[in-house]
Amino acid sequence: MSDAAVDDVLRYLVQSRDIVAAAIEDAGFINTLAVAGERIAAALAAGGKVLLAGNGGSAADAQHIAGELVGRLNYDRPPLAAIALTTDSSVLTAIANDYSYAEVFERQVRGLGRTGDVLIAISTSGRSGNILRAINTAREMGLCVIGLTGETGGDMASCCDLCLCAPSTVISFIQQLHIIAAHVICGIVEERLFPRQKS
Repeated sequence: MSDAAVDDVLRYLVQSRDIVAAAIEDAGFINTLAVAGERIAAALAAGGKVLLAGNGGSAADAQHIAGELVGRLNYDRPPLAAIALTTDSSVLTAIANDYSYAEVFERQVRGLGRTGDVLIAISTSGRSGNILRAINTAREMGLCVIGLTGETGGDMASCCDLCLCAPSTVISFIQQLHIIAAHVICGIVEERLFPRQKS
C-alpha cells in the first residue's frame, strides 16, 4: 500500500467531514431539513404519497429513499407510500422513445401524482431538464415539491416549495449530504407517524 493512496483516502475523508461540518453550521440547511421532514410526515398522515425522481446517482438516491419509507429505517412500523419514478424500465423507455427523455418524470408525475402528495426532486446541479419539468408539473397539480440540490440551487431553488442546498459544488459530496439528509427526513417521518414508546 502506497503512502500516496493513504494520503488520497485521508484527504477525501477530511473534505467529507468538512462538508458535513458546513451543513451543521448552516441554519438554513438545518431548518429546511426539519421542515421537509414535517411536511412529508403530514402528507403521509393525510393519505398522500411521496414520489421521487433523479438521474444517475440521484436516481439511486430516489430508490434508496423510497426503500426506507416503504420498508423501514430505524425500527419496525407499517409501510409508507413512496414511489421512485426511476425504476420502471418499461415506463421510462416508452416515454423516452415515444415522447422524449425530458418527459420521463413529468408524465409519471401527471399520471401518479395527486394534490397533497409530495415530490422529492433530486439534482446535484439543480439544472436537470427532466427534473425541472417534473417540478413545474407537480406545482401545477398541487403537490408539495422538495428539492435536493447543490450549493447554488441552480434553477431548482426558485421553483420548489422547499429546496435543500447541500453546501458544496462537488457532486460526490453533494450526494453524500443528500443521503444523510434523506436518513434524517425518514427518521423524522417515522418518529412523527409511529412514535416509539418511551421506556
